[in-house]
Amino acid sequence: MSQHGATSPGRAAHAVRDWRDALVAVVAGFAAMLAVAALGLWAAGGTDLPENAFPQVVAALVVMAAGGSVGLAGDAGFVARSQAELTVMPLSVSLVGALVTALLFLRPLRHRAVARTRELLGRFARLAVLWLAALAGLAAAANKTFPVSLGEDSLLSDLGEFLDATPEVGFRADVGPTLLYGLLWLIGVIAVALMVSRKAPLPARLVRFQESVRPAAYAMVWLLLAYVVLGLCAGIVVAATHGHPARTFAMMLLGLPNLVWLALTLGLGASWEGKVEGPFGLPMPQVLDAVLRGENTSTLSVSTLAEQDGRAWWLVVVAAVLVPAAAFLMAVRSPARTRPWQHALHMGVALALTMLVVCLTGRVAARYGLSLIGVGDLGGLGGEVALEPRLWAAVGIGLGWGIVAGLLGSLLAAPVRRRGEVAP
Repeated sequence: MSQHGATSPGRAAHAVRDWRDALVAVVAGFAAMLAVAALGLWAAGGTDLPENAFPQVVAALVVMAAGGSVGLAGDAGFVARSQAELTVMPLSVSLVGALVTALLFLRPLRHRAVARTRELLGRFARLAVLWLAALAGLAAAANKTFPVSLGEDSLLSDLGEFLDATPEVGFRADVGPTLLYGLLWLIGVIAVALMVSRKAPLPARLVRFQESVRPAAYAMVWLLLAYVVLGLCAGIVVAATHGHPARTFAMMLLGLPNLVWLALTLGLGASWEGKVEGPFGLPMPQVLDAVLRGENTSTLSVSTLAEQDGRAWWLVVVAAVLVPAAAFLMAVRSPARTRPWQHALHMGVALALTMLVVCLTGRVAARYGLSLIGVGDLGGLGGEVALEPRLWAAVGIGLGWGIVAGLLGSLLAAPVRRRGEVAP
């Protein structure tokens, strides 16, 4: 009895501490995403949104950044038809939330070498419960409808008033898909964090895989963050020298990884297909809009970009420098007994998976059209922005580049002293 009574308070205190750690990670992660989304929307002029919709749009941005689903809608009574679609992730917001949440999830585990599977699953379950609860609250707040102005003294305005069919557009988060995709997003973030961190403990059964997985995962995270840092520096230069600083900072705060990770795939030789039609478009750089603008689908690649701006070939140079640098970093962090063909295999698989993730998260699909009794493109609102990767070709390109870079990195790291070596 006395032993049971002594251990129960200890278990209760341990459980309270685990819930506290999960709560801190969730609150800090969402606070970081809300701050970045709010600053980005403010820089983009979001304070001028009608109907005081700034908070709802910020909530929608965070929902999309966490993997959620936000749908567009339009309505103008029984005589209207609308078609709407929105698929895009503001990856700047996603990246900040992922980094903060992952760091705080790993922090209580940093002084341990091994952790039981049940303990890790329990910690993740607590995090997931609180994360999904917060995401559900934001999804409920991401709901707004705006009236569409058709201008004064216009035929369409008079017709809509006569038929009591004033057009409206709006957005609403789909709670069910948001919770499902949000859970998958969180699983991916924590899995990558456990693979990357040297200090994060693993279950005993998985320890034998860390020598092959962790160096490659770390190299890929380093590669993606290196592109973000370069993009950040380029964005600051553009804001200081080319005018429109508010628009530039809005792009960096909301979609910088969308652009720089797209640049990574293009620099490696991958291509995308898309089009820009109507009043909407890709905000910057304008060369993307120039390549994709038109009614027909266009191919986006380094060569088509270079037709508009010859500096696009620098994307190949940057990739040719940073990818072997990542392979060298992977080789240095790997045990000395790892053979060159193993480096090549690890790097190839890692870069192929990275290309897959970048392509899936970088897709853009925004389409809107509203018609009133057969009159299409009501108020000039109809438009489409689409950008889709040639997915499996990009994955194959990543595999090939990774194999070559892995061999090169292994050769470059040969003179460097690494873990597992014994001095003669």
